[in-house]
Amino acid sequence: MITHVKFVTIPVRDQNRSLKFFTEVLGFKVATDQEMGPGGQRWIELKLGGAETKVVLFTPPGHEDRIGSFMPMAFICDDVFKTYEELKAKGVEFVQEARKEPWGASAIFKDPDGNQFVIGLK
Repeated sequence: MITHVKFVTIPVRDQNRSLKFFTEVLGFKVATDQEMGPGGQRWIELKLGGAETKVVLFTPPGHEDRIGSFMPMAFICDDVFKTYEELKAKGVEFVQEARKEPWGASAIFKDPDGNQFVIGLK
C-alpha cells in the first residue's frame, strides 16, 4: 500500500543557483547532493521542517520544456501574509500577492527559473 510521497521534482536550468535560492531564501535543508550519471547533473534532495516529502532540483533529459512552468504543488505556511512579506523582502518575485480566498489565503511566487509555486494555509 502507498503510504506517502517521497519527493516531487522541480525542473531547473542551473542547479547551483536553484540550490542557493531554495536553501538560503526559502530555508530548505540539503538531504542529498550527489552526482547523477553523465551530463554533470546532480541529484539534489531538499527537506523542509518535519515534512517527509522532499523536493528534488533535477531536470531529466528531454524535459527541459517543463522549466519555468506552473508547478502543480503548494507549500504550506502558518501565515501567508507574513510569509509573503518575508519572502518579498528577500527579493522573491511574486506573480500573485498574498490575498484572502474563500478557502483561506494564498500567494504565488517564482523561483529563479520562473517555476511558479503557491503558498497557502494548513
